[in-house]
Amino acid sequence: MATLQDIGVSAGINILTAFIFFIVFAFLRLQPFNDRVYFSKWYLKGLRSSPASGGGFAGRFVNLDLRSYLKFLHWMPEALKMPERELIDHAGLDSVVYLRIYWLGLKIFAPIAMLAWAVLVPVNWTNNELELAKHLKNVTSSDIDKLTISNIPESSHRFWAHIVMAYAFTIWTCYMLMKEYETVANMRLQFVATEARRPDQFTVLVRNVPPDPDETVSELVEHFFLVNHPDNYLTHQVVYNANKLADLVSKKKKLQNWLDYYQLKYTRNNSQTRPITKLGCLGLCGQKVDAIEHYIAEVDKTSKEIAEERENVVNDQKSIMPASFVSFKTRWAAAVCAQTTQTRNPTEWLTEWAAEPRDVYWPNLAIPYVSLTVRNLVMNVAFFFLTFFFIIPIAFVQSLATVEGIEKVAPFLKFIIEDKFVKSLIQGLLAGIVLKLFLIFLPGILMTMSKFEGFTSVSSLERRSASRYYIFNLVNVFLGNVIAGAAFEQLNSFLNQSPNQIPKTIGMAIPMKATFFITYIMVDGWAGVAGEILMLKPLIIYHLKNALLVKTEKDREEAMNPGSIGFNTGEPQIQLYFLLGLVYAPVTPMLLPFILIFFALAYVVYRHQIINVYNQEYESAAAFWPDVHGRVITALIISQLLLMGLIGTKHAALAAPFLIALPVITISFHRFCKGRYEPAFIRYPLQEAMMKDTLERAREPNLNLKGYLQDAYIHPVFKGGDDDEDGDMVRKLENEVIIVPTKRQSRRNTPAPSRISGESSPSLAVINGKEV
Repeated sequence: MATLQDIGVSAGINILTAFIFFIVFAFLRLQPFNDRVYFSKWYLKGLRSSPASGGGFAGRFVNLDLRSYLKFLHWMPEALKMPERELIDHAGLDSVVYLRIYWLGLKIFAPIAMLAWAVLVPVNWTNNELELAKHLKNVTSSDIDKLTISNIPESSHRFWAHIVMAYAFTIWTCYMLMKEYETVANMRLQFVATEARRPDQFTVLVRNVPPDPDETVSELVEHFFLVNHPDNYLTHQVVYNANKLADLVSKKKKLQNWLDYYQLKYTRNNSQTRPITKLGCLGLCGQKVDAIEHYIAEVDKTSKEIAEERENVVNDQKSIMPASFVSFKTRWAAAVCAQTTQTRNPTEWLTEWAAEPRDVYWPNLAIPYVSLTVRNLVMNVAFFFLTFFFIIPIAFVQSLATVEGIEKVAPFLKFIIEDKFVKSLIQGLLAGIVLKLFLIFLPGILMTMSKFEGFTSVSSLERRSASRYYIFNLVNVFLGNVIAGAAFEQLNSFLNQSPNQIPKTIGMAIPMKATFFITYIMVDGWAGVAGEILMLKPLIIYHLKNALLVKTEKDREEAMNPGSIGFNTGEPQIQLYFLLGLVYAPVTPMLLPFILIFFALAYVVYRHQIINVYNQEYESAAAFWPDVHGRVITALIISQLLLMGLIGTKHAALAAPFLIALPVITISFHRFCKGRYEPAFIRYPLQEAMMKDTLERAREPNLNLKGYLQDAYIHPVFKGGDDDEDGDMVRKLENEVIIVPTKRQSRRNTPAPSRISGESSPSLAVINGKEV
């Protein structure tokens, strides 16, 4: 069990580590050859083309201006200077609202921390329950535990202080959540109303198009929308299964990188000896061949395969999926289509807002819609087993990451770990580091599961991964360590106690686990956040590519890997701290200052990264905020239920029932916010759409909207190439949308002029009047 000394040692090490990270970062960011790594956002926006040269001497590779090194923390106030409105224009609304999650944490927990330390810490400290338990019941505890609710005797009237504070914390948290929900909803509506024209504003994704023996998917989509949206339909682009083609394009890119590497190597060495490669596994064994000739041949071979596959995709009707991107003449028409049911059969002609083109996850558009339910079920079952079986190795390794666990497994190390400093190091750092290492591969696993489920946009993939990551943290990181860890530590007393005494032991042990979470916050939230600013992985990758592959400025730009805010990993981390703060605020207030430091440090670091480094992959206009709000509400309810159970184990029968109203109040508050603010995040108001359309028609009466939207949703493998073949393929796909040979014999379902034949279909009145 970690003591105050252990916490002090851990805090000192993590603060020193964070400080070292900041010093190293300050040195690296000043070097001109790192400029594209630490200011990549400005290069990608075209606002920076070379390292800034201030006063003093700046060489080509090393900054020789010694005065610039004296301001190694100058980036912190600089990160706070950019106004929020300017930051939205610079980085987008998603990034700004993501920062507001950290700011929300500060606004919630700063007053809670002051109130808890002013009221609850004196109430907890001025008791001797743990001292009596230590002598009479052989219960171990530390000085930190005297600040917790465990130090209050059973049936004490002092529990009323915790109940009153629980109400105060709930009311304040709900108030801040409501104000923030209102602010973000207004920011979203303002952003949508003022943002520039984008293809997704006019486009919906139509899925589960029913098969028709007389028409292709393209013909069927065109006829359906000409009939049901005759005044508003503009154009469409069918969805192709081009996954194999995308794999070939990716393969060619890798081969081209190897070819560039060997050509540069040969050119720079100025030798007559041509580079050699082996054809075996990973180039380590097998026949030796001329590397340049080998990769030239492989690139040519792959190029031919790509050309053949392109033709197959375009000409084979089986490659066309029963889905299409349908564009309309106005935003109002797109909103009506996206937010209404198209037919009496609710399983056909399913419409939803199309993601913006850079947000579309193209591989999943090739997944048949009917298989999505099965995939979702399979992944839910897989996630269930991943979550609940993962708790076994976590609990086991966590038990070993203690002084007692190490002595039990390796008794020969006892004389080393009994040293005061080493013991403090183990108890203050090891458990948090082990847990952090265990979670390294989890985001990748969860993202793979989300991709298998079939989500069609990167933003929805990240939101689903974030949701599962949050559940995993709740079960394994929080409940696993509180319940399983506490049970393991109290195993001997469990075996000697009667069943009715076990809940008491757990009730006393839960607040004692706060010391573990304090160490975890310092490892993950202090040193971990400070390490984020170093950008070590992008830095190494950039310099490797720059040395081995870069030939042109375009290559150098592609070598930059600025990354993004990483909503699927960052937001669950934030929510874990919300959970810990709300749970331990009435139980162990000592944890709150550590959480406040995390929120403040993370806000500054990520604001700097968003301004200078991150290049967001998509813009969803803060569509994720309802998830953020819901998870904070979940954390609040969990904290109330745990406090209710904890006080129940203390035999405070008169006080505990007064906590029952808290979850009811919180759930009612959530329902109010859901009805009042959530529609702004899931529906586009028709009034707003009409206003934006009217303004655009007044400003640009001659806008060629069809030309703007024509190739917006063509698969990336069909466009963006460097050769004429790619351009020809795009034109062929565009023409396929415009001129489609009709095979339908009857037009009973198409009483509208056909753009294909140019002839008018008989109207319903003519048909009813038998004038056919």
